[in-house]
Amino acid sequence: MASIKRERELDLEEDDVPVKIGRSSEDRRSRHCPYLDTINRSVLDFDFEKLCSISLSHINVYACLICGKYFQGRGLKSHAYTHSVQFTHHVFLNLHTLKFYCLPDNYEIIDSSLEDITYVLKPTFTKQHIAGLDKQGKLYRAYDGTTYLPGIVGLNNIKANDYANVVLQALSNVPPLRNYFLEEENYRGIRRPPGDIMFLLVQRFGELMRKLWNPRNFKAHVSPHEMLQAVVLCSKKNFQITKQGDAVDFLSWFMNALHGALGGTKKKPSSLTKVFQGSMRIFSKKLPHPDLPPEEKEALLLKEEYQEVMSESTFLFLTLDLPTAPLYKDEKEQLIIPQVPLFNILAKFNGITEKEYKTYKENFLKRFQLLKLPPYLIFCIKRFTKNNFFVEKNPTIVNFPITNVDLREYLTEEAQVTEKHTTYDLVANVVHDGKPTEGAYRMHVLHHGTGKWYELQDLQVTDILPQMITLSEAYIQIWKRREGEDDDKTNHTGA
Repeated sequence: MASIKRERELDLEEDDVPVKIGRSSEDRRSRHCPYLDTINRSVLDFDFEKLCSISLSHINVYACLICGKYFQGRGLKSHAYTHSVQFTHHVFLNLHTLKFYCLPDNYEIIDSSLEDITYVLKPTFTKQHIAGLDKQGKLYRAYDGTTYLPGIVGLNNIKANDYANVVLQALSNVPPLRNYFLEEENYRGIRRPPGDIMFLLVQRFGELMRKLWNPRNFKAHVSPHEMLQAVVLCSKKNFQITKQGDAVDFLSWFMNALHGALGGTKKKPSSLTKVFQGSMRIFSKKLPHPDLPPEEKEALLLKEEYQEVMSESTFLFLTLDLPTAPLYKDEKEQLIIPQVPLFNILAKFNGITEKEYKTYKENFLKRFQLLKLPPYLIFCIKRFTKNNFFVEKNPTIVNFPITNVDLREYLTEEAQVTEKHTTYDLVANVVHDGKPTEGAYRMHVLHHGTGKWYELQDLQVTDILPQMITLSEAYIQIWKRREGEDDDKTNHTGA
């Protein structure tokens, strides 16, 4: 009972606070607070979980605008009240209602000069603002004096979460997906079953997107702490902040989880599948066991179960296989880093190239052909092979053009007639450097407004020449389909 009483005291709202008899609500509000000049915007950071720094409760939390710490409640015995008296810090912000209060006097502050703080906590975007994001490359100045381009913003690597950071940064620079998440109204009304935690991913991704594209940030970087906590929770700790993960595994899980949380199913599309989903035709043929005598193999191949079967399947990304890396060294005893043209590894989808797939019991020969191309196409270049003992990395460099990749030849004959636009330009490139289990991730991204390329690695943001991008060990790529003459005119510079 005592703990319940204590919780109630901490959770006192404005109307519960004892006031003098005869004192009107207007008297308890003030448009002028003598302590506004004590606010220290340089210590304000709203990227972390909204928990009281003492009780660790997330109920009724206030931010002290002088030291930046979070405290629960503002009643007479609350942590925020005690803090205000003990340290003479007087201005607090309710992180849920976005109202400002002066403690210990306990009146609401209404002042337009505080609007920049609420905007950093909860940025909002109008349709007009969103429509102009890709049409200009204006640099904005953060409160700490650094300049930045909205969208081209570093993400804090808390411990070992760069594998997730690069995927989140890449997806945040896909305009149709970004525009959807910048407006909370687009997904606020989606109904989920009671107790479903997966919608938390949608909420946190939307919040992160709005922070990354906020033109009025106090600092030129963002911490993805709340987003990653949702990832840890929703993936049941398969992906963690403290342990290096695989960017392709994370991309696959995250896209499928988002699709489901947005109300999508195998048959029902979501805003995510409208952007990334294509379809392919798969030709599959069962193979006899390799140890069988030739006569038995020939006899089996005549049976119906060993005949080629055609099926159709959707995809959110295409996996490209690299040729086996050579083991020999050159004359100077240096390992040769092999190179392969992008179109060589794309041949997997030309409908002719066959690849053997082994399962525990059976072997299959498969070939693939594309049926429908999405507006944004994701390539995942298979660099890692795993067995029971270790993970091996293929260092082969893929030679690819930055623009003008035509995929028409990988479509079926019928699709070649129906698909009008089949040419793609690169917009994001994720790179893995170093050893398989210890390496680090970085990414290259095209800023649509300026046509310039930038390299992002954790908090570091630098501009980069397009020619340098092709020299990296590309792991994930996002390509944008040209929809007409406008895309040709606004082509990337330096490509």
